[in-house]
Amino acid sequence: MSNASKPNVLWFLPTHGDGRYLGTSEGGREVNFNYLRQIAQAADQLGYYGVLIPTGRSCEDSWIVASAVAPFTEKLRYLVAVRPGLQSPGVAARMTATLDRVSNGRLLVNVVTGGDPVENKGDGIFLSHEERYEVTREFLTVYNALLEGEAVNFSGKHIKVEDGRLLFPPVQSPRPPLFFGGSSDAGIDVAVDTVEKYLTWGEPPADVAAKIAKVRAVADKRGRKLSFGIRLHVIVRETNEEAWAAADDLIKHVTDESMRAKIF
Repeated sequence: MSNASKPNVLWFLPTHGDGRYLGTSEGGREVNFNYLRQIAQAADQLGYYGVLIPTGRSCEDSWIVASAVAPFTEKLRYLVAVRPGLQSPGVAARMTATLDRVSNGRLLVNVVTGGDPVENKGDGIFLSHEERYEVTREFLTVYNALLEGEAVNFSGKHIKVEDGRLLFPPVQSPRPPLFFGGSSDAGIDVAVDTVEKYLTWGEPPADVAAKIAKVRAVADKRGRKLSFGIRLHVIVRETNEEAWAAADDLIKHVTDESMRAKIF
């Protein structure tokens, strides 16, 4: 495999707690800073490209965790979420530039538009699906321009900014890379215009191939190139039989109720 095609592999910081099984808190451990630091240091020493830090009300805040853990690592990058609709683009740009500086250019940004409707309402978001993506496009227009050193005046349907400026730029130029996942037509439409890496869940290979082909086709029409990432749960055993047995054991507590409650 050439260096150009070599994938970057990121690990995961379990800021919602860690456990042996999906779909249950049975046997899980509480979130603990020393444990998160140990995971980050191990991933750093083992040569992982970075770590994903999840976001949502079931998790510790990803920005605070990243800023706390980063000084204990050397090369590890931190994939942290911005939430259009929850943050103003100006505040998010300052947070981004600051964390990129204090981590010496090790920040990656995950743009999270969706989320559980119940959780969205708890966070004060009552927008429709289409409106959330409208907000995301406007947010990223302002956010990207600020991080790239522009003075911003913008008046959109949802966001208005007058003389927006970022006084302290990020280390990475023109800004930290943006990651984005969204399978709807609205999500793909925003992604191909605004980000560098399109993300998908670990779905059946044929479905992933079809989605990537669709995104590439839209990007090609607009003269843009995106790279791709996939989030997977990796199970490694000596044989296929042992791996499938481990997979069955991993999900043995998953029920319809736990799926609805999203206990993962």
